[in-house]
Amino acid sequence: MNVVAVTSGKGGVGKTSVAVNLAVSLASRGREVVLFDADLGLANVDIALGLKSKYDIRHVVSGERTLEEILLEGPEGIRIVPASSGISSMTDLSSQQQAGLVRAFSELSFAVDTLIVDTGAGIDKSVQTFSSACQTVIVVICDEPTSITDAYALIKVLNKQCGVKKFQLLANMVETEAQGRQLYGKICSVADRFLDVHLGYLGAVPMDDFLRKSIQQQGAVVQLYPRSKSAQALTQLAKNIDSSASPQEGSGGLGFFVERLIRHRSQVIGV
Repeated sequence: MNVVAVTSGKGGVGKTSVAVNLAVSLASRGREVVLFDADLGLANVDIALGLKSKYDIRHVVSGERTLEEILLEGPEGIRIVPASSGISSMTDLSSQQQAGLVRAFSELSFAVDTLIVDTGAGIDKSVQTFSSACQTVIVVICDEPTSITDAYALIKVLNKQCGVKKFQLLANMVETEAQGRQLYGKICSVADRFLDVHLGYLGAVPMDDFLRKSIQQQGAVVQLYPRSKSAQALTQLAKNIDSSASPQEGSGGLGFFVERLIRHRSQVIGV
């Protein structure tokens, strides 16, 4: 299973839009994709796609529903694990709740080959835990000073506290490809001096009117406006991720991912 975290140092950089469009693009390539809204207390993915959820991940944790019962179906058949909204307790699960979550993910009746994890923004423990449990970590940045400094802070925390050494940088909402590479270069110049990390450049997504329209229409730009520049860029990014994917070592499916998630959580909080 290919497990990809989409994260960012700050909000407002289009992280969830990137996660949604990558999931839809990968599904259009024949992948069985699950999109996990891992901003557990602030649900975003269902809103981004105009979906309504009666149940969410908190009902799985409490044992009221199975994971399959809460799944939403999105464009191209992607399956979405919706987060709860405004439920702070979801960010601090007990050992019993963790075990229940592992069972829930392990008991899915269908195979999944790609899991996209849309984390929260920032450097809190939830973001650290989810990012550390994924084999590929995509950090979304845009051309704002705070985005660049916060992205570096996130990379530093994940490296120093969680042992993450490889990252893929994605420049979002840029004017040109050159601008995207400049953003990548700015972060690399600092990271190369102070951190033991490898920063890859995943690519750039241009800002265009069609991307804005798709967000307003609560849909994926790769499906609504597939010929737009932003859609073509996101489609190419999905191809790059798909072609570079390697099976997660020892993978036993989604249950294995959650076990790894909990192991990293224990390391982060020092248990």
